[in-house]
Amino acid sequence: MADENAGAVRAAVEGELRLLDPEVRAHPERVLDLLDPEFTEIGASGRRWDVESILSVTSGGSVSPRSPVEVSEMSGVVLAPGVVHLTYAADNQGHRVLRSSLWRLTETGWRMYFHQGTPSAS
Repeated sequence: MADENAGAVRAAVEGELRLLDPEVRAHPERVLDLLDPEFTEIGASGRRWDVESILSVTSGGSVSPRSPVEVSEMSGVVLAPGVVHLTYAADNQGHRVLRSSLWRLTETGWRMYFHQGTPSAS
């Protein structure tokens, strides 16, 4: 069971890091492979996002290859079989945001179901 949980968390972390990769973000089909069809996000701005709206942002160069997002304090826990919760801090061009994601296992693999970003006070 511990190995299974560790593998689930590792798969979610790998997916999360791919979604932050400028090369992945530049290709909507690669982003779609990682997002659940029911994906929603509450962004650090307070805006609500769905799959369509997030694709317009990711393909628009929101993360530059010259200044990639720096991730720290990444941790994950299995909440139930097939559901992983990740938390981490992300620094992007001087803006630090605390992030939380729910990943679920689908027939096609691990996909992000929900994401929230909250501006960091520090």
